[in-house]
Amino acid sequence: MGEQDKGLQLLHGRPLVEHVAQRLRPQVSHLMVSANRHVDQYARFADQVLTDATPDFLGPLAGILEGLYALERQALRHGALLVAPCDSPFVPLDLAERLAQALEVTHAPIAYVCTASPDATAPGTPATPPSSADIPAAGHAHFVFALLRAGLAGDLATQLTQGERRVRAWYARHMAVRVPFADERAFYNVNSLQELYELERPDIER
Repeated sequence: MGEQDKGLQLLHGRPLVEHVAQRLRPQVSHLMVSANRHVDQYARFADQVLTDATPDFLGPLAGILEGLYALERQALRHGALLVAPCDSPFVPLDLAERLAQALEVTHAPIAYVCTASPDATAPGTPATPPSSADIPAAGHAHFVFALLRAGLAGDLATQLTQGERRVRAWYARHMAVRVPFADERAFYNVNSLQELYELERPDIER
């Protein structure tokens, strides 16, 4: 993105983060954005903006940790944190519902998305640890689209302190369940200004 703040880049006249927030808002009781710059701008699209506790920019796990801490501060010890990146404007409107169903069925602490063929109808399949063998040939894992039960903050904080930065590797410490979605496009993430330009085509809009 040429050093530009990705979530604030415009798609059809609105920031990417606004597209994501609009699709997530009906699915959650409290909407949070994890951001370490332009906090005032991000605050327009959420109930709360979370910043990393350290200035080291430790990646997605640091943002997830702050989200889990927010659950604890709100005394939502039986709640769950729904996670999605700010650069995926086509987030499914049933993301939370389907991930929550998988957690309920399997009693796992973490559910994450994988894309699969349309005939993959199981609500969730255990995967410990998540590996390439877990993912159907028709798609792949999207680890940052996930639902995490409250109570995981302590373990995640320890892992970050010990130098772990990989979402996938941290999931491997827990029973995680993969939830198949047929629509790969729903999890498309914008990684360049050229890709953003391509999405401006009228036939791409959802």
